[in-house]
Amino acid sequence: MYQTDIWKTKSSRIYFGIFDSRMKAIDIAKYNGLYTSNAKVVIEEVTLNQFKEA
Repeated sequence: MYQTDIWKTKSSRIYFGIFDSRMKAIDIAKYNGLYTSNAKVVIEEVTLNQFKEA
């Protein structure tokens, strides 16, 4: 999860952590006041514990 400006530029990203569920990430973002009129919170989902041979 990270916070960014309203235009979502990469240079404005502030990293806030890795969570095991979307709901926990949203709860933490709300608790810490990361949702504002000048900033957006972006939650990216990734697949964990996955093994692939090339």
